[in-house]
Amino acid sequence: MTLKKLGWVFFLSTVILSGCSNNTDSKKEITFSGELNHVHGMGYAGNNNGLYFAAHTGMKIYREGNWFTISDDFFDYMGFNAIDQGFYTSGHPSADSDMPNPLGIQKSLDGGKSLEHIAFEGETDFHALAVGYISQDIFLLNPQANSELAAGFYKLSREDKQWEPVNAEGLEGEVSALALHPTNSNIVAAATSKGIYVSEDGGEQFDRITNEADRGTAVFFNENELLYASYGENAMLTKYTVANKKEEKVNFPNLIQDEVSFISQNPTNKDEIGIYTMQGEVFLTKDNATTWMSLLDGGNVQ
Repeated sequence: MTLKKLGWVFFLSTVILSGCSNNTDSKKEITFSGELNHVHGMGYAGNNNGLYFAAHTGMKIYREGNWFTISDDFFDYMGFNAIDQGFYTSGHPSADSDMPNPLGIQKSLDGGKSLEHIAFEGETDFHALAVGYISQDIFLLNPQANSELAAGFYKLSREDKQWEPVNAEGLEGEVSALALHPTNSNIVAAATSKGIYVSEDGGEQFDRITNEADRGTAVFFNENELLYASYGENAMLTKYTVANKKEEKVNFPNLIQDEVSFISQNPTNKDEIGIYTMQGEVFLTKDNATTWMSLLDGGNVQ
């Protein structure tokens, strides 16, 4: 593929010019009650700022036993990635927003009250998008050609300031999720219909780490491990250490005709892990998967 450059001057100017396009004046964090569904991403945004759920009707936040949302925010968030300062996302604006549809890649540093344009606003909705929690490097699957990129896999380093095409050799199946190591962007994981894959060279070559019959459903990196969910005869959650290729099965709720869609671990408390399932269940452990509690009752927050 031809190398597609994203000029750094253009990159910064678009952030500055469009950073106010989603105005914070009418937006604030408020208490949330009711149904949580159609979640398209999950993560601990801004370290201790809570567990964020990127839903079809705006951002929902679980923090210290309470639920919150952002007022006047009904965006359909996709490709959500928490970072240590906030989050990156793609998706679609609400019907009453003046922001272009789709969102392209956006970034928020104020808990979702405003979005800063990063790239491809009005062009592409990225479902398979990964961002390093600390590095903020980006690894993505571009679903179709836009003004900068052909269809395929790309990465963007904050240091190089340009998009680079990635071969993704060995990666098979339909991609459902991508994850980038928090600080080492050479380490990438993918969940696909053919299993869980890991790359240690920035996505040029992937190797499958699951059984041939297992399907990959979710991936998440902390500094030392990959947490991944897969589905064979039943749903499974596994810790995988990239350095020595060791695996450890993780105790988690018995899911009946269900599977894990998203995983996230609290960066300031490694014993706290959240999962969201295909059937819309949310479970949280605060003791490193010894016990789990449900955060929903009949689909409603509690």
